[in-house]
Amino acid sequence: SLVLWAKRCIRWTNVCLWMTFVSFARFMRVFWTDILARPFPRLVMMIKEPRLGHVKTRLGRDIGAVDATWWFRHQTRQIFRHLSDRRWQIILAVSPDNAALTRSFPGSLARIPQGRGDLGDRMARMLHSVPAGPTLIMGADIPGVTRRHIVRGFHALSRRDFTFGPAPDGGFWSVGAARRRALPPALFSGARWSSEFALADSLATLNGQTHELIDTLADVDTGPDLARWKNSARPKVRPVIGRQP
Repeated sequence: SLVLWAKRCIRWTNVCLWMTFVSFARFMRVFWTDILARPFPRLVMMIKEPRLGHVKTRLGRDIGAVDATWWFRHQTRQIFRHLSDRRWQIILAVSPDNAALTRSFPGSLARIPQGRGDLGDRMARMLHSVPAGPTLIMGADIPGVTRRHIVRGFHALSRRDFTFGPAPDGGFWSVGAARRRALPPALFSGARWSSEFALADSLATLNGQTHELIDTLADVDTGPDLARWKNSARPKVRPVIGRQP
């Protein structure tokens, strides 16, 4: 009869609604545990406040302090724009520490002070202090870096404990830690910074933890560095030198 048919339709509708609810609940549980609860990747950029005479002093000796400061300001603006991505959070590690309160950097980016100590002390402190998840640290004076380099770094951290981006001079432009286990207690200790031994010395402090090397990129510290960059293959982030009229 019509009444019996209506009752059956209502019963099957309720069953379908219940199955839909159960499927949705299972999906949300997987989404929460596998996506939302997963440690979020973080890209930490070590950067100085772009004040005349306080940044790129070696470059300033070659091309002039004003042009060096101007280059650094525009370089950082470009790198913020080109590396911004939903797949990771950018955190600025600023120097001096009180620069975290200035308007020199985009207000949308989180900031932390670098603190005291040599480069190794400061990088180790950042790896210990930022929220859980794979973390890459890099400088802001790497004009050749692109999102692809950052993606490769984070992919390497899915397989290894550490990743390093070598520089042509024996140093490195990036270092990353997966942080699935405790960091080596003497990480970066005794490394000879600003030398051709910086990368090798840092690798020697990993205490047996695994690492992977990614792309080699150069930073810009001197006039010849900038000239080499200008003469290299056309970059993703265009170099700038001198002030435009």
